[in-house]
Amino acid sequence: MTTKLLTPQSETEARDMVQAALAAGDSMDIVGGATKAGIGREMTATSRLSTAGLSGIVTYDPAEMVMTAKAGTPLATVQAALGEHGQMLAFEPMDYRGLLGAAGQPTIGGIFAANVSGPRRFVSGAARDSLIGVRFINGFGEVVMAGGRVMKNVTGLDIVKLMAGSFGTLGLLSELTFKVLPTPQDSATVIVSGPDDERASEIMAAVMGLSLEVSGAAFLPESCKARFLDGTFSDGGAVALRLEGLAFSVRERLEKLVAAVSGHGSIRQLDNKETTRLWSEIRDVIAFQSQQHKPLWRVSVAPMAGAKLLNALRMETGVDGYYDWQGGLLWLQMEADCDARALRALIWNVGGGHALLVRASAEDRRNNDIFEPQSPAVAELNKRIRLKFDPNGIFNPGRMG
Repeated sequence: MTTKLLTPQSETEARDMVQAALAAGDSMDIVGGATKAGIGREMTATSRLSTAGLSGIVTYDPAEMVMTAKAGTPLATVQAALGEHGQMLAFEPMDYRGLLGAAGQPTIGGIFAANVSGPRRFVSGAARDSLIGVRFINGFGEVVMAGGRVMKNVTGLDIVKLMAGSFGTLGLLSELTFKVLPTPQDSATVIVSGPDDERASEIMAAVMGLSLEVSGAAFLPESCKARFLDGTFSDGGAVALRLEGLAFSVRERLEKLVAAVSGHGSIRQLDNKETTRLWSEIRDVIAFQSQQHKPLWRVSVAPMAGAKLLNALRMETGVDGYYDWQGGLLWLQMEADCDARALRALIWNVGGGHALLVRASAEDRRNNDIFEPQSPAVAELNKRIRLKFDPNGIFNPGRMG
């Protein structure tokens, strides 16, 4: 049970708090805006440390397309600064608040600590692929700097990648340096209505094989498509294909895309405004925000295996879901059962993948593997890494199992 709230206002103060915890044998639950605190096992730390006081953009060079910000900087602050210069975070981070019922503000440190990525992930990379430098406090109470402020400086690059997706279990992030990209001038989406899951996978695969630079490919089955764009889709499932870039390029590629998918169902075109809204809803999983008592899984498999997995699940239990990343990412809402072993057995049967239990009751979080179980070799490597970074288990003890 968390008993004490720590709110350092500087990296030095945060370092002193970690050193004090080390000396006292205490542990820390690290949060930014606490918008993803519901992911992982319940915290058992003796104190909670918030990075909210470690806030502010340190440097930003639009010409070099690189920004350095303190870990507790709100994501909205970062995006506003980038927007003034027509730039963005290429990995399109999702907002977990609607899924988890959280009320805080997502922070840039939390985004990278959880390696949060959105629909553009399969063409632009994950959050960790944009991260090029970090400062953090390790379990010895030492300030560590890894990476650099330009891509050609790869010193400590492996440490940088390790911190992304570690959910605060390796150290307390204090500052991050990351690359950004220009915001597309225009966007459009083609909706193909009518195909079932398997046919949708074939359509997306065929389109991705063309030189159209599709930056979003999702399938919304009939069971949940009415929860997107106010239910304005035609009958049947809906394949959504996004194009982005310069206006003239989007127009030219749009014509080619429409021609390529004609004959596979009814066609609808979305303009820039509708496209922005739809992909925000896909990114933030709006379809499954209203029933927060139901377990929710985030599953990554090979793109063509997604339809096989969902169809197999439908034969075993009550489930609703949709596909992103050309079918490689599934959001699965279970009607009741949260059996991680059964789900992972089916994932293995379709070729393997990864499953993360994003939302569940306290009991289910205790009784199921929330993160993908590690092989013995990987588990041993992970143990060695933890011993190097945080041998006393100060940071987020037990969160990742």
